[in-house]
Order: sequence, then structure tokens, then C-alpha cells
Amino acid sequence: MTQSVVVQVGQCGNQVGCRFWDLALREHAHVNKKGLYDEALSSFFRNVDSRESDGGAHVVGGRIQHLKARAVLVDMEEGVVNEILQGPLREMFDSTQLLTDVSGSGNNWAVGHMTYGSAYREQIVDKLRKAAEHCDCLQCFFLIHSMGGGTGSGLGTRVLSLLEEEFPEVCRIVTSIYPSAEDDVITSPYNSVLAMRELTEHADCVLPVENQSLVDIVDKIKNMSHSGKPGSAIKRDSTIISGQGGLSGAEKPFDAMNNIVANLLLNITSSARFEGSLNMDLNEIAMNLVPFPRLHYLVPSLTPLYTLADVRVPTRRLDQMFSDAFSKDHQLIRADPKHSLYLACALMVRGNVQVSDLRRNIERLKPLLPFVSWNQEGWKTGLCSVPPVGHSHALLALANNTCVKLTFMELRERFIKLYRKKAHLHHYLHVDGMEQSSFSEAISSLSSLIEEYQHLDATKGTLMPDAPRLRIAR
Repeated sequence: MTQSVVVQVGQCGNQVGCRFWDLALREHAHVNKKGLYDEALSSFFRNVDSRESDGGAHVVGGRIQHLKARAVLVDMEEGVVNEILQGPLREMFDSTQLLTDVSGSGNNWAVGHMTYGSAYREQIVDKLRKAAEHCDCLQCFFLIHSMGGGTGSGLGTRVLSLLEEEFPEVCRIVTSIYPSAEDDVITSPYNSVLAMRELTEHADCVLPVENQSLVDIVDKIKNMSHSGKPGSAIKRDSTIISGQGGLSGAEKPFDAMNNIVANLLLNITSSARFEGSLNMDLNEIAMNLVPFPRLHYLVPSLTPLYTLADVRVPTRRLDQMFSDAFSKDHQLIRADPKHSLYLACALMVRGNVQVSDLRRNIERLKPLLPFVSWNQEGWKTGLCSVPPVGHSHALLALANNTCVKLTFMELRERFIKLYRKKAHLHHYLHVDGMEQSSFSEAISSLSSLIEEYQHLDATKGTLMPDAPRLRIAR
């Protein structure tokens, strides 16, 4: 069995990470009735006996003693990490997994990347190595961070480059939360574009999630729950809408948004944590979905985001789940993938769904989805038998689709508005090691990425002529 380590950086990264661990424990408790430390738990949790002087880990198959998350928590402010350590999840982490400061990065990418990245480099590497040493077969690092602030964008991407440097053979999957246009951090376009260059260079896969999309989805769910229409009752124990799933106390403002991202992580890791008839290896995501190394931004969509009470036609509900995965209302960025070009697509299904259901729906949807001419069969599928708590089945779609360029173009436009006036630039240039060339290189990298997507988009609707058949020389 393989193991993965979650690295959560900054306020947003740690809040989302906390929700992931909360809901992951809830899932395992729902399945693991005997209290045994099984292979499913070992993929993301260590089983430690705190009575032993060396905190010795227990082998798979024994009783659960004391679970520790395979995680590293980094933040340059103490608030969120202290809250975690005083909350119901406090026993899951110890000092060897934590790294905090008191002053924060002041919403400045350069402070996070240059100042704290250099000052804490050895400590970060040490904590990553310790987490890796606890794994028998380390398969993947999951990095969670936001793009708009200073610590998440700056130090988060510095951690990413350290992961590549120290563990070049281990897959790096990054979940990046992008700020909305109305973000209250005025310098968020600078931070995001500077971080984008690092993500493009050092990540294997990036799952972009837009704050505005999360707000829109949460609003839709709340509107449905208050509409009172027949057949639109929302399940109260849904891990999507409830901030009180599993171990948490009172619901906080961002809990519903964080839950959606946590569910994205629960579903992408489900094959690593549970059995299934068609399990998908985490390494297969990059292998099958990333035909070009820089174009590794995978648009995620989740369905169902809410469970309707109407159960009269279960087959229709299952088919609707597949249709919804390609609807713009279920994407975690504001985009409509059906009107752009697919390079590849993965469907990760959970619950009582048959391979025949999966194939039937792919065949049904294929004519509606434009794929590049050289990869018409670019589908990757996974079936995990354990559904999320509160659902009979669920689906995560990961699409390598050119629609992501619209998010990047909006980000570039916001960056140029500030950079044209050289607004707030002095805050960055005062940081040791930061030069103005970093800005021009970052926007050049982003523009190049957008051009690559546009070049692919230009091929939409054109068919490659069949290659001539090879002849055997006589």
C-alpha cells in the first residue's frame, strides 16, 4: 500500500486541510467498524503508541492506538494553526509537523517566497523528510495553498520547489485557491501571477479552484434548501453544505466553501484510501491527463453538490450525475468546458456504480464534448466502492481543458492594471532577493501559457488526416 503526505501552507491551506482531515476521519469511521488500523487508514494516517519512548508506529492489522495525520502544517501567522491545536483535531498533529511564525507575510509574495523561504528552508526540508521517512512507499505530496495572500502564494510555491528538489520522483499535486476579482487583498494579482510561474515550472498537476465559484455554489445550495420546492430537500448531513460534519463545532463563515475543496481532496484520494473495482493510481492522473508538461492545470468538477429527495428514477439520477460533471454550474472555476477543447478527462466515481454505467455514460457524452483530434479516446476512469458519507454515489471529473485560459486571461488583465502604474511595487522591491525582472518574467510565463492554450483552441474542429500505413519492404 502506498502513502501520501499533505502539505498545507498559509491560512487558507490550513483551514482547507483541517476540513479534509475532519471529513476523512468521518469517512473512515463510517467504514472501519472494528477499530483496526487497516491499509485504507495507513495511506494518510500513522498509528502511533504514545506510551513508547520513540513513539513507535504500529503495523497494519493491529488495533488503532493513536492516529497521526501524514501532514506538514506551515503558516507564518500562528492563528489558524493554534486554533487547530486547541480544537478537536489537536491529537492528530505534533510539534515535528508544525512550523509557524508570528508576523505573517503581509500579503506579499516576496516576503513569503524570499524572506521566509530562505529563513525556514532547512526546517521545512527537515519536516518534509521526517514525514517522508514515516512512509513505506511514498507516492504523492498534496500541497494546499491560496494564491492571493503572501504566505500561501509565496512560501507555498517555495515549498513546492523544495519538494521537487528533495523528492524529484514523487508526484506533486497542488490544490490552488484563486482569488476573485473583488478580492480584498489589493496586491492579489501580483501574488497570483508570481505564484503561477512557480506552479507551471514545479508542479506535476494543479487543481485550480476559484473563490467566486465556491461562493456561487454555496449560494445555489442555500437557495435550494430555502426554496421549499417539492423534491428539492437538502440532506442535512451532507458534507458539502454542513460545517459540522464529523468533529467540528460551530460553523464558521468559510466552512461551506472549505468543505467543497475538502470533498475534492476526499474524492481524488478515494482510490488510494479504499478498495474499488477499477482503482486509479495517483501517478496515473499526471501520466494520462498531462500530454504537455506545462499544460498541467486540471479543471475539477464535483457532483452531486447537493442530494435531491426525488428517488423515483435512480438510473436517471445516475445519468444526471455524469451530465452535471460537464455543466458549468458544477465546475470549481468559472468556465464552460463544453465550449472549449478537451486534451483529456478523468472520471473518478464513488459508490455503487457499475463499469457498464460508466462506459454507457461516456459513450452518451462523447459526441457533446470536443476532444483534440489526436486524443479522441482520452478518458481515464476510476471506480471506488465506498461513497462519501451521506451520498449513495459521487463523481469527481478532472478535465485538462483549454477553458482554464479564461481564468488566466482575467488574472493577467488584473495584474497589468496594477503593473502599468507600478502600483505597490516598492513593497516587493524592498525585499532582499526580489528584482523587478521577476514581475516581467512571471507575466511572460503566464502569457506564454495562455498562447499554448490558444494554439490548441485554434485546432478545434479540425481533423488530423490519417497517417499513411507502413509498408513492408520487399
